[in-house]
Amino acid sequence: MDKTIIVVADLGHFKAYRITQGPMESPRVTMIESYDSIEGHGKLVDKLSDMAGRFGRGGKERAAMASGERHNIEIETEKRLIKMIAKNIDSIITGEKCEVWHLAVAKKINRQVTDKLRPEVKAKLDKNITADLTSIDRSEILTYFT
Repeated sequence: MDKTIIVVADLGHFKAYRITQGPMESPRVTMIESYDSIEGHGKLVDKLSDMAGRFGRGGKERAAMASGERHNIEIETEKRLIKMIAKNIDSIITGEKCEVWHLAVAKKINRQVTDKLRPEVKAKLDKNITADLTSIDRSEILTYFT
């Protein structure tokens, strides 16, 4: 029986499917992992606990809105999420012992994710689609990879 893995992800969602097909059978799609990342959702301002600078101080200090800088929090969060996605892919592909797998990751982060994959996992990557398919129903996922 052939076994292929399909991984779809964006910064807020991750889904992995096992596709199995025996002789004289239609392919079966089984979800093997799914999670939503809280960090990948919502606005940054809603996630920060330090709310200094949200409102003006008035008077002569009106221009001084914030008491500190963001220090690239958004960029660091994105890097951490990309690293987590790549690590999860490495773990699934290695654990499932599949020979080929397919990937669909949002265009904005696709290259960054594939660059972080272990070489032996990346070597088994058969199809890579730069699209966010995280909201596609499980029954439709195969149509994007055939």
